[in-house]
Amino acid sequence: MKRLFFIISAIVLSGNFAFAQKGIDPQTKKIQEEGVKITGTQRSNEPPSRSFDFGKDKTKVREPLANPYRMASRRDVLVENVLEVLKERKLLVNEAASRKGDGIIVTEPLVFAKGAVISRNELNRYAVLPNSDTSWTRGRYTLTIEIQSIDGIQNNVSVTAKVEGRSENGLQSEWTTLSSTGAAEDEFLVKLVEMVTGTLIDAPQDTDQ
Repeated sequence: MKRLFFIISAIVLSGNFAFAQKGIDPQTKKIQEEGVKITGTQRSNEPPSRSFDFGKDKTKVREPLANPYRMASRRDVLVENVLEVLKERKLLVNEAASRKGDGIIVTEPLVFAKGAVISRNELNRYAVLPNSDTSWTRGRYTLTIEIQSIDGIQNNVSVTAKVEGRSENGLQSEWTTLSSTGAAEDEFLVKLVEMVTGTLIDAPQDTDQ
């Protein structure tokens, strides 16, 4: 009888142990699932990766000045200002082609680039280069400044640049007239306006405002 009791007890205990073992598996699985959810939530709450713009939108590009540019000054005074700016920029006046009394001033050609290494890049700034393999060895431009009187105090100042590039093919070299980008004209107008008005057009500005 005792033997039978022990056998029955052993069977019951074994069943409970097996049941307990089965009960652990779902709980363990639930814990693991919760752990994955928690981990996933933590990752989703992580701050987004940083991106650097390295000064994007910090540099503002100035629009070219109007050409002709209206200026308030007597024409004879403007002529003197023009001559002063030309002298400052080391541009010589072509006296034969100029008519200062009529407000027309023409310069001698200014060579701004020499050598095949830098001529193409410099020419590309002042002129529209054709799509070709031309070997440019020099660049120059000639300015024509015209002051047209509107009334006794208002004048329109227009600047025209004749940009030329010299190319060589081994046998000969020649100057070719190119279309101006407006850079030479704008550079001169900026200096003239600054001299007449005393305002620095290209002064550094606070771009954060």
